[in-house]
Amino acid sequence: MSIIETVSDVNNTFLSRRELTCNFAGLGGKLKKLEAVDMITKEFNLTDKVIIPMRLRSHSGKSVTTGTFFVYDDEGLAKKHVNPTIFSRLEKAKAKLAEAEKSDETPAEDAAVEATEEKTEAPAEEPKEEKTE
Repeated sequence: MSIIETVSDVNNTFLSRRELTCNFAGLGGKLKKLEAVDMITKEFNLTDKVIIPMRLRSHSGKSVTTGTFFVYDDEGLAKKHVNPTIFSRLEKAKAKLAEAEKSDETPAEDAAVEATEEKTEAPAEEPKEEKTE
């Protein structure tokens, strides 16, 4: 796992949010927003908070990604302050992630069922061919 270095941690009392800027070492170009949110949640113990990834920036020539996150106590306040487009993009990403997890489980089960069907069908077909000769 990578190392998270805090660049700035500002408590914005006017907007009732915490603004975190962190560097993720060793993840240049490989880090996704939802993964970054999970890492920030674990690092700063923000399980009951609403974390919105505002920006992830990869630096050219370096394996460092800089992320800016807004941390709200209330989701209603977050939706009031932040552009709704950002929330819709996060919803899409979560939906794709959930769909990918479902599809990962289903092919494994289907493959197991197909493998057992092939094993049961294969011996049954061979004796039929021998009888026709």
